[in-house]
Order: sequence, then structure tokens, then C-alpha cells
Amino acid sequence: MLSKKLVGFLNEKSRWVRKETLNIHRITKEPRLASSLSCVEIFVVLYYGKIIKFNSSDVKWGKRDRFIISKSHGSIALYPILADLGYVDKKELTKVCKEGSLLGAIPDPNIPGFETINGSLGHGLGVACGIAMALRRKKRNEKVFVLLGDGELYEGSVWEAIMFAGEHKLDNLIVIIDNNKACMLDYCKNVLDLEPLDKKFKVFRWETKTVDGHDVTQLHNALKQFKEQKNCKPKVLIANTVKGKGVTRLETDSLSHIRILTSEEIDNVIVELR
Repeated sequence: MLSKKLVGFLNEKSRWVRKETLNIHRITKEPRLASSLSCVEIFVVLYYGKIIKFNSSDVKWGKRDRFIISKSHGSIALYPILADLGYVDKKELTKVCKEGSLLGAIPDPNIPGFETINGSLGHGLGVACGIAMALRRKKRNEKVFVLLGDGELYEGSVWEAIMFAGEHKLDNLIVIIDNNKACMLDYCKNVLDLEPLDKKFKVFRWETKTVDGHDVTQLHNALKQFKEQKNCKPKVLIANTVKGKGVTRLETDSLSHIRILTSEEIDNVIVELR
């Protein structure tokens, strides 16, 4: 069980990351804000909840867990965390998407803390499967985490990787689905209904859990259990989230993926988050 102190800390960090993400959006006007806001608690629990092993002073540390952000368009919410933990200079947060900046709208492996480039959706899980298999063959204990978007599951390459992982019993592979139920141009149910996700994964011999993706306790408990579990199955955590979480206008907009907030709107939201 998580202590009240840790739960409070993780919730406070989530509020802080949400505010910093909004401030980055103010600078860049990057139209993927809603996609970043839905996965804030996932990032916070992974890093501040000490789920993944990492070393910001040695980004290629051999004993690190690998984290593949296949849903790369949600990465803006990770930038404040990487700066806070010492991966990048905090000054970089004021230059996102600017000429000469280290941090772009779609990240690449030149950014400390990122393992791969995933601008084209549907490739992260396949890469993660290869890494997981290589680690297992080397008899290593590190885990491979992957963040997928639910809209990304429309890509056929994702299901090829899902079948591969189940067939090869990659129990060092943990997938987190940011299940915010909205893709680029509408709600997923109106485009191609993905439900029931858990049953689909079970068919391919995956261990599944479903949690509230904004509840740090549920996220932490499920991920900790997955990391400790050895049952010859890859794991998938379906994190039910809200696209644009924290911004009422975005939470209720089927086109939130492409919306841009004004500075006045951002100021109002930040006040509400306090």
C-alpha cells in the first residue's frame, strides 16, 4: 500500500507537470496538448513513484529499465519531468520547438531519456519486443515499458507485435495504454470501436489489468505488481484516461487533439489547478 505522504507527493507532482505542460503549450502553440495531458499521471508514477529504474547522470546505464514512448505526440508532458530529474537543462523548457532547441514536438533519441524515435505511430511496440527479447537472451533483469495511445491501436503493426510478444512469452515487457477514447478526428467509438480491449489482449496470451489512469494509487499498485510478476506472459495495463485532463474545454471536445489554447485560457486553467 502507498503511504498517504507518497500519494500526496505524486498528486502534487501531477499538478505541477500539468501546469508546466500548459506553459510549454503557451510558448509553442503545439496542437497536441490534449494528448499530453491524458498521460501525466502515468509519467509521474513511472518516474517519481520509482517504478522504472533510471540514472539521469548516465542515460545509457546498463541496468536501466527501457521506456519506449510509442505515443510520442504525448511527450510534451514528459519534458518537465526530464528537466526536473536532471536529464536536460531546465532552460530548455522555455525553448521547446524553437530553432536550435533540443526539445521538439516529436522527440528523438538525441534527447537524454528517450530510447527511440517514434514520430510514426505503430512502431514502438515492435522495437520494444526486440529489446525485451534481447535482454532475456542475455539473462538480464531489466524491464521494457511501452506507452501506447488507444488510437495507435488502429495500426496493424501494433497487433503483429502483440501476437509476437504473446507467442514468445515476453514477461519482461509491460505495455501501458493511454486509453483516453479519442483519436485525432473523433472519439474512437465513432471511428473504429476498440472495446473490449482486455479480451483482445487475453486472446493473444497477455496478462491484463484495467485502472483509472488518473489515480496514482491504482497506477502504482498495478505497475509494481506487473514488474514483480513472472508468469511467462507480457503485461498490458489499460489506463482509462480523459483526453485533455484538467482543461474542461478539451475534456468535452471530440476534436481536442488539434485544439490550441489562448494564453488567457491557459492562465485560467493554471489558476484552477492550484
